[in-house]
Amino acid sequence: MKMRPTGVIPPMTTPFRKDGEIDFKLIAPQVEWLIGAGVHGLAAGGSTGEGHTLDHDEYRDLIAATLDAAKGRIPVIAGIIVDSTRDAIRRGKLVRDMNVAALQVTPVHYLFKPDEQAMVDHFRRMADETGMPIIIYNVVPWSYLSPALLTRIMSEVPLVVGVKQSAGDLKLFADLMMMSPDKLIYSAVDALMYPSYTLGAHGSIAAILSAVPHASVELWDAVKAGDHPRALELHKKLLVLWNAIVSDNLPACTRHAQFLQGLPRTFSRAPMPEASAAQQAAIERSLQGLGVLGGRRIEAAE
Repeated sequence: MKMRPTGVIPPMTTPFRKDGEIDFKLIAPQVEWLIGAGVHGLAAGGSTGEGHTLDHDEYRDLIAATLDAAKGRIPVIAGIIVDSTRDAIRRGKLVRDMNVAALQVTPVHYLFKPDEQAMVDHFRRMADETGMPIIIYNVVPWSYLSPALLTRIMSEVPLVVGVKQSAGDLKLFADLMMMSPDKLIYSAVDALMYPSYTLGAHGSIAAILSAVPHASVELWDAVKAGDHPRALELHKKLLVLWNAIVSDNLPACTRHAQFLQGLPRTFSRAPMPEASAAQQAAIERSLQGLGVLGGRRIEAAE
């Protein structure tokens, strides 16, 4: 890998206009805001970025625009959320000549779950045909990979360099950390960033980081410095925010949190609903508790 991504790596929201098209000029303001908060990397085209809704051209252009805005200052990870080996390889090939640090790839998941050998073969073919480092995005409930299978894939396919471990089970995260100590294991257990870091997570790639990057970086720094009283205090405030945004419209709630902190207003791609009035109020209260409000709001995208 050109750069070994560790630390706080927010999965960016994709700046859709009201008509559902991407407003590419609004990628750079988000990149600058996140880098200004001190994040250690960026992920584009993931689930927070509604990457499952992007066609091939949009996906390629989104990754290119993110890299252009980042200007090599921090690593950029490209998300792939598709349902066939063929399509995953095609998307990987679209960005392999860009300066992408790694691909973040979900297991295929609609509707029929592959058996374990087919899952190993899927990631092996991706690695062989793209030649790119791969991070497995272990998130899909009905196609969830066990720590044992994840460890097997990483052992048999050297270009599979790590796992973004999602869902709320911290024991599975701890098991994976013990079984694959030499691999990059990222936490996406948004409610439990603090204990994830104390268990030795190499970093995090999770929606809450995009919703409140400054406090997320401060939490990472506090754990690294051994300041556990401060880390616990931040954990409690971040948990209030997570409870406000976790929902089936999580990307919409994340982008509303970003808007309240000064980013342009953008929209989710239909049919995802925008944050409700109750969600908006809860998000604002939690951000007030974190002391991050007061940013300048930029004119909304149309």
